[in-house]
Order: sequence, then C-alpha cells, then structure tokens
Amino acid sequence: MGYYIQAEQGVHLFVEDVGSGVPVLFIHGWPLNHLMWEYQVTQLPKYGYRCIQVDLRGYGKSDRPWSGYGYDRMADDIRAVVDALGLTNARLVGFSMGGAIAIRYMSRHNGHGMSRLILAAAAAPSFTMQPDYPYGMSREAVDSLIAGLYANRPQTLDDFGNLFFASNITESFRSWFNALGLSSDARATIAGAEALRDEDLRPDLPRIQTPTYIFHGVMDRVCLFPLALEMHKGIRGSTLVPFQHSGHGLFYDELELFNRSLLTALKE
Repeated sequence: MGYYIQAEQGVHLFVEDVGSGVPVLFIHGWPLNHLMWEYQVTQLPKYGYRCIQVDLRGYGKSDRPWSGYGYDRMADDIRAVVDALGLTNARLVGFSMGGAIAIRYMSRHNGHGMSRLILAAAAAPSFTMQPDYPYGMSREAVDSLIAGLYANRPQTLDDFGNLFFASNITESFRSWFNALGLSSDARATIAGAEALRDEDLRPDLPRIQTPTYIFHGVMDRVCLFPLALEMHKGIRGSTLVPFQHSGHGLFYDELELFNRSLLTALKE
C-alpha cells in the first residue's frame, strides 16, 4: 500500500507500507529510492514485520522541492513519518546516506519511536576526510562527482554504480539499479552529494542510546570499512557485523546473509 505523508514546508513524502506486525522503517541511500529494499520487503513480512519504506524528499515519488536536503531537515522528515503513523517500538534501518540520516534522526530526535537501529554501509560518521579524520573520500573527489552530475548525470551515476557491488551482478540488475538513481530529481541528487560532502556526524554518535547494529562490507569502495570501525567506536555498545565478501551494496552482494543478519538484529 502506498500513500503520502506531509512533512514541513508542505512537502509530501511517499511511503510504501507492506505487511503487518513489528514496524521496520527503511531509509534508502543516495541517489536511490524505496525500491532498493525489494529483496528485503519480499521476505520480512513472512516473519511478522511491517515494512515501511519512505522516499526521501526529492527522490522516488516524493515531492521535489528546491531546498531542504541537509541532514537536519531530512531527519525532521523522518520524524513526520514516525508521528503520522504513530510508530512505537519500531526498528530503523538506514543504508548509505540513509544511514547517515538515521544517525542524525536518533541524535536530533532522541530515538523517538525507535527501539533498534541498523546501519547498513552507512555514509558516516563523515563521508569525506577531515583534518583530524583521515577516512572517507576526499572533498576533491566528491566535488568531481558533483561536477559530473551537472555535466552528464546519467554517465556519472553509471560510473558511481560500478563501485557499488563486489559480486558479479547481471546487466539486467545493473540496468534496474541505475534506473533507480536516474528517477530521482537532478537538484536533489546534487544537493544530496553536497550533504554527503559537508555533513559531519561525529558529535551525533555518543548521543545514540538505542541498541545499534552496524552492517558493513569489508570490500566497500564507496564507504570504506574504516568508517564502520569509527561508528563502532563512537556508538556505545554497538554491534559490528562485517560482510567479508560485500562491497557497498551488501544488501545484494550477500543477500541471504544480509537478510538473515537483519532478521537477527530485528529480533534481538
């Protein structure tokens, strides 16, 4: 079932709601949309989970405003969804940029409505290198990515997609996956890349009190594995689950292991 929820600034967010039982709120990564979770939401409802997948503003079927693509605003959008649906004892699952937004939500809104946090290849605590943080992409590399989005978005996203998976995916799957990114608003895609470049979540990590699982591919070429180690150090009591044969797209690289690990994290 799909429907819209109104957030701040009158922005309408599209939500796909599948199954019944314990609520699991999924946040997609950049530059994708809720459809990236296809291979999870076809399984979890069998085990008593309600899968709530939101399209972030500017992505998928949600409204496409010119502004509002910082983590604070997008975390507030997630709060609007949680409040509109009256979610309690829910699980929050965020992938890549969605993981970063999930961290900001837990910090900014004190984990409102959530009893568990699962970070999958999260673009955190900082996607880019800082003077005192030698991990992640260089700012120059992200600037080059942004320049590519202005000049030739399809080619830039295709090149970025080539970094995603460590396994040999089929051409038909790659075409489907690339189409998810191309369906997003051009402005949102650029602004999302700027947020990835500029946001720093290190101060947010100690504020997370909810049990947290960190899923991360050891072979990740987008958010290198040291980012997972930094999140694990920064989030007290967190559980780090390495995926030895996964790249950034661990949700498909090791699909069966990912789904089993997700079920374990949701239940514990």
